[in-house]
Amino acid sequence: MNAVIVAVLIMIILSLSRIHVVISLLVGAIAGGLTAGMSLTQTLEVFGEGLGTNAQIALSYGLLGAFAIAITFTGLPDVIVKLAIKLVGKESEERRKSLTKVLILFIVALLACFSQNLVPVHIAFIPLLIPPLLKVFNELAMDRRAAATALTFGLKAPYILIPAGYGFIFHETIAENMEASGMQISMADIPQAMLLPVGGMVLGLITAILFSYKNARSYAEKEIVQDNVRKDNSGSKAGIIVGLVSIAAVLIAQINADSMIFGVFTGLLILNLYFAVLHINKKFSLQEADELMTSGMKMLAFIGFVMITAGGFAEVIRETGHVDSLVAGAEGWFDGRMGLAALAMLFIGLFITMGIGSSFATVPILAAIFVPLAASLGFSPLATIALIGTAGALGDAGSPASDSTLGPTAGLNADGQHNHIWDTVVPTFIHFNIPLLIFGWIAAMIL
Repeated sequence: MNAVIVAVLIMIILSLSRIHVVISLLVGAIAGGLTAGMSLTQTLEVFGEGLGTNAQIALSYGLLGAFAIAITFTGLPDVIVKLAIKLVGKESEERRKSLTKVLILFIVALLACFSQNLVPVHIAFIPLLIPPLLKVFNELAMDRRAAATALTFGLKAPYILIPAGYGFIFHETIAENMEASGMQISMADIPQAMLLPVGGMVLGLITAILFSYKNARSYAEKEIVQDNVRKDNSGSKAGIIVGLVSIAAVLIAQINADSMIFGVFTGLLILNLYFAVLHINKKFSLQEADELMTSGMKMLAFIGFVMITAGGFAEVIRETGHVDSLVAGAEGWFDGRMGLAALAMLFIGLFITMGIGSSFATVPILAAIFVPLAASLGFSPLATIALIGTAGALGDAGSPASDSTLGPTAGLNADGQHNHIWDTVVPTFIHFNIPLLIFGWIAAMIL
């Protein structure tokens, strides 16, 4: 039995059974290591070695949570919420509510798209934008699964299609690894090859918003920030200006330094100076400032632990050596049948990415074997790009360990009413991975 399949299946089954995703990843990794013939001690050693892989990302998310909660003190998010509620209106008719929900969801998706290419901050905007908007979502009785699909679409589709920001990194990764494996391509070919697969994602987004999750869903009104943390809801001009300046500083610092940690640190530094001024004026105690930061870090502690654990899981998957055997073993099934070969390669990409949780990390693994295999079967360079790009992207949306699902959950679960697996992972898997499989297969067959 292939260790990759065993590890990923156990991780998915346990997660769907509402076993905590960190425990699911650990058990899946142990099962995969034992299946590959590794001892329990060896498996745990390899798992431990991989824990540091995503430690920097985990620290970034922790600081980001502190920054997000600190921003709430300035009153800026409350001003945004009040404007949104004024736009919606408490006495809105049902049709107006429905149209407003659709408009907000597409705006959320658009903002998420900007976070990949135009202002490449990835998930950094989610804790700033989404928690304050939960009040608006509740007012509209919006199903948060629709918001999760909108966010994940924006975090994923743009970098697959557009060669800018994170998209440039993804496209460059595809081109360099295909060239290293013996197939020369131009980066300009990648958007053409990925147009159909991304079109499938667009169809999935429209289906989720207009059909799957269009019905009303009630949520309790809960306080997002802990009760012992005071909030300045006055929305003073000084607080709003400081909030806007700190957000701008985060974006500028992160882009210039290419570091989320440095970007968030810059924003926190500005906010802490603001807290110091309030302390001097006896409007804010240092203890309250400390509680504010700690509360924010707790908000994103979950995503940090999952990313650290996912690093250990991925290291075990790679160490088993069964990734290569999974792909190589499939070659005997094809017997020249290109349609079956394309489908098998896409499913292999789905399994690997579901386990690793990163399409960027999956592409180098797949390209080394898919390029010679696709060439031997007669696939064109464009079709090969479509296979590798789609296979690498598959599973990123539906993986419990992917930041494309962890990010939306961190924002939508700020009040504890959004389940990571059933409200983010399953909806995004259904609405994005299934269309990617279908349209990625079509692209491979016609290009």
